[in-house]
Amino acid sequence: MKHTGETHGRAERRDAAENRQRILDAALKLFEKHGVEQVSMNQIAIEAQIGPGTLYRRYRNKSELCLDLIKDSVDQLFEDIAAYLVNHQDDPPRQRLKGMLRLFISFREKKLELLKGVEERARTNGPQTRTQSPVYQELHDIVVKLFDEMSESEPAEANSVFKADMLLMALTSDSYVFQKDVRGYSPESFLEQLCRTFFPMK
Repeated sequence: MKHTGETHGRAERRDAAENRQRILDAALKLFEKHGVEQVSMNQIAIEAQIGPGTLYRRYRNKSELCLDLIKDSVDQLFEDIAAYLVNHQDDPPRQRLKGMLRLFISFREKKLELLKGVEERARTNGPQTRTQSPVYQELHDIVVKLFDEMSESEPAEANSVFKADMLLMALTSDSYVFQKDVRGYSPESFLEQLCRTFFPMK
């Protein structure tokens, strides 16, 4: 009897894994074709050939789905940032923050649509949701530490948490796309403007 239950459990896990992959494949196909904002959860369910209930049991919204799609890429980003900070630990904090931001902007360029999807829930559910995002929180922690390092030698510097919030707001998809498409900044010139605004290089 126990053996039968274990077999049933394995089958359920296999079905769940197959459904997850079908959902992710369908979502990626639709997102690449139409853009994240134009695709509904029902369209994804139809494309994946599963019921809406099955989709919503795994993902409550597109934001969660997008986060799952880029999870491996996000993990790699933070590994790259950690490696960069270790390899440049003797550089001034301003230089390290600029290098870390360059890595993130490059990542945003490659994963722009999916990151817009991850941030979509914050736009509809309010600012509190944005700060609960694991991507936001991990970036925020890194930026605050670097601002804190700067303020050790410059006590008049503004509050590090506030500055980190404002800097990350400037890096959101809406802000980034506006500066790029409307103001005409390239990724590198956008980075230079961020540095001049939030922590002028000395």
